[in-house]
Amino acid sequence: MAKKPDFRQQLTDPTGKLPPRDTDLEEVVLGACMLEKDAYMNVCDILVPDSFYDPVNQKIFQAITTLGFNQRPIDMMTVTEQLRQDGVLEEVGGAVHITELTARVYSAANVEYHARIIAQKYLARRLITYASTIETKAFDESNDVDDLLQEAEGQLFDISQTQLKREVTQIDPVINLALEQIQTAANNESGLSGLQTGYTELDRMTSGWQSSDLIIIAARPAMGKTAFVLSMAKNMAVDYNTPIAIFTLEMANVQLVKRLISNVADLEGEKIKSGKLSPEEWDRLNSRIRTVYSAPLYLDETPGLSITELRTKARRLVREKGVRMIMIDYLQLMNATGMKLGSREQEVSTISRSLKALAKELNIPIIALSQLNRSTETREDKRPVLSDLRESGAIEQDADIVCFIHRPEYYTKSSEDSEGNDIRGLAQLIVAKHRSGAVGDVKLRFVSKFAKFENWEQGYNMLQETLSEAPLKLESKLNNTGQDTPAMSPFSIGNPLAGGNMPDIMPGPGEPDIPF
Repeated sequence: MAKKPDFRQQLTDPTGKLPPRDTDLEEVVLGACMLEKDAYMNVCDILVPDSFYDPVNQKIFQAITTLGFNQRPIDMMTVTEQLRQDGVLEEVGGAVHITELTARVYSAANVEYHARIIAQKYLARRLITYASTIETKAFDESNDVDDLLQEAEGQLFDISQTQLKREVTQIDPVINLALEQIQTAANNESGLSGLQTGYTELDRMTSGWQSSDLIIIAARPAMGKTAFVLSMAKNMAVDYNTPIAIFTLEMANVQLVKRLISNVADLEGEKIKSGKLSPEEWDRLNSRIRTVYSAPLYLDETPGLSITELRTKARRLVREKGVRMIMIDYLQLMNATGMKLGSREQEVSTISRSLKALAKELNIPIIALSQLNRSTETREDKRPVLSDLRESGAIEQDADIVCFIHRPEYYTKSSEDSEGNDIRGLAQLIVAKHRSGAVGDVKLRFVSKFAKFENWEQGYNMLQETLSEAPLKLESKLNNTGQDTPAMSPFSIGNPLAGGNMPDIMPGPGEPDIPF
């Protein structure tokens, strides 16, 4: 008769202490699974074979899991046969030990409670192993501390993810919550249920950015991705006092703020960088910048931000600063350090899936910018499509909303399209996927010299005023070849706040798309 081996002396941690375990309780759960037909269904989403401390119990539960997966009966005889097929029956003590397990159980009524105790002890053992590994590596001075921190974050994130399980909810409280949100939207003057962006057509199509949504905004380089989210962040944080956090992996904080200053003060990027402003421009800068001071806008410029680090910072921002939306510029610059992944595509898939999980956990919208592959450059029709998303199809799958920024003027190098329509400054925000609403195009106006996006109607009205009051063509100083500045340069016309005409907001065909 085979005897069940004793592994207990081999399972000590590096300090010589026995980790948290309860092998008697493990055997009770195994016996209950073989005694009651519904017992396994009550524990299968709580336990995995590794949850058991004793390797013998691991092998037995693996056999039970195999039977359950194949929808075969689970009892003493079928488990014994499965262990025999797996070639481990003698290793676990033979059929006699299986019989002993079932003899120890009088009822499976508390099997779920017992399983949760085993799961908690398994989690404690994982934390001990994790801490011991990090401690050992930290003592080794040849290890880079930054790399070690990234690895530690990754392992801790992996452990914490296994605990993010929610119970099934009966529909009644969910209906009440939905009715509450509908009533809130009805009482709102704007009629929006989500966060207002300041872009009328976009808000109408989405009802504002919704809580727990992952929103992907994608475009080819130089289309104005950063300019768009910065313009939107300005609208939301300054105009609507909505707390916003921006994680900029591509630019330093001061660079981002300079672009924000150009946006707010309607000053050209080159002038912001050089500091060569006229007295009128200095006055405009000083008066308008006051609106940005104390705005609930939080910036983080951590390069190579990992998903675990983002999760830690995001939770703190929501808890301490009341942040209601997070923007990430941009997704492909993030990493999943510390996780065992085979390829970059798997890493991007993990990142996008984790961003969606984070949006649900924090119950806020998360906007992530994304690059597109080069397919659009080789097609006659330059409008982006979902298959153009770079590096992973999981981005399209995980996102609740996917938007593309497309500016026809950039590709045609003309002020008119093939049908003769004026496309100067036209930017199309293409809502290509909308999990809970309509898709379509939103017309915006891109003001290249200020790197800002405006409502299409707003830009059109200002243009009409300019043309009616000053029909002469206004020359842009970006196209000035070094000759004397014309008397009718944009900033010599006057500041609209001071009662003057509006500067030329339309970029000429030869002007750069993003001036800095």
